[in-house]
Amino acid sequence: MAQINKPSLHFNTKLYTGSGSAGHSITGVGFQPDWTWIKSRSGTHNAANHRIYDAVRGVTKVIYSNLSNAEGTDAQGLTAFGTDGFTLGTENQSNGSSTEFVAWNWKANGQGSSNTAGSINTTYTSVNTTAGFSISSYAGSGGNGNFGHGLGVKPAMFMIKRLNATEDWAVYHQSMTASHYVNFNTTAAKASNNRWDGEPSSTLISLQNHTAVNASGSNYVCYAFAEKKGYSKFGKYVGNGADDGPFIYCGFKPAFVIYKNSSYTGNWYVFDNKRSPFNLTQTYLKPNATAQEDVTSSDIRLDLVSNGFKMRGANNAQSNHSGNDYIYMAFAENPIVGSNKTPATAK
Repeated sequence: MAQINKPSLHFNTKLYTGSGSAGHSITGVGFQPDWTWIKSRSGTHNAANHRIYDAVRGVTKVIYSNLSNAEGTDAQGLTAFGTDGFTLGTENQSNGSSTEFVAWNWKANGQGSSNTAGSINTTYTSVNTTAGFSISSYAGSGGNGNFGHGLGVKPAMFMIKRLNATEDWAVYHQSMTASHYVNFNTTAAKASNNRWDGEPSSTLISLQNHTAVNASGSNYVCYAFAEKKGYSKFGKYVGNGADDGPFIYCGFKPAFVIYKNSSYTGNWYVFDNKRSPFNLTQTYLKPNATAQEDVTSSDIRLDLVSNGFKMRGANNAQSNHSGNDYIYMAFAENPIVGSNKTPATAK
């Protein structure tokens, strides 16, 4: 498997300050993003929803990682994807005046085209096979069915959201296998599967007849990820209950980490190297909650090091409870050794 030597061409975190004005251009992402996830960090709009936009559904179409709500249309949200970032309207939760924001950005391949590999033809599938990321939109068929994700390899993780009705997010993670699923917008532990019709393949994601993933007449979006050397990792760690927590090998220096206790009720947590440029990395947000950015917990923290990350919280169910399983997704800042033969360094 070829190694990605410059991860920032495919994923990048961008910090910015809102202007409150239409046409506010955010640049410096490093590529044209196809999935942009925005969260406020400060000011009067700090306890706002997480807002997710993508090129497949189209600009101004927004869903929320912390809500079961149907897709919304906001003419003053994200109004355009540009060659080096995106443009915002006057909507306060993505461009409130003087508010600090974080935007996590992934590259796919524009709006894409229909994938006809499965029993369900996608409306659009946008694929970045180099980085192992695809976005698909499809209409549910009812019954069991499957659709083509376009990655060319088995996905390690994917998440599906119903768009035209209220429904929880459904997440598949290879560490839980298709025998379970977990919600992205809640604190619930993993549940016995009634979403997936078996393991995904290198071509298809297979669905059961459930309103969360495949109701007849409903519309859905799916974000799918495959592991790529030097760039992404999707696994689990087991808590040890100690301040000297488990080390998780990724094969790269992480720029972004999300984890959740899949054994027990608990929040999702997201960390990145832009909001916390030095270890300890303890500036976190909760993808399933509107809660403002926080640094106060002595148990919810980690180190981002040259070849992975190390948990630094004690016996806390949210991060390192002894014997509990925690699923994670991580994207790279640098591989261990890049194309210039220079090793990555800890923060």
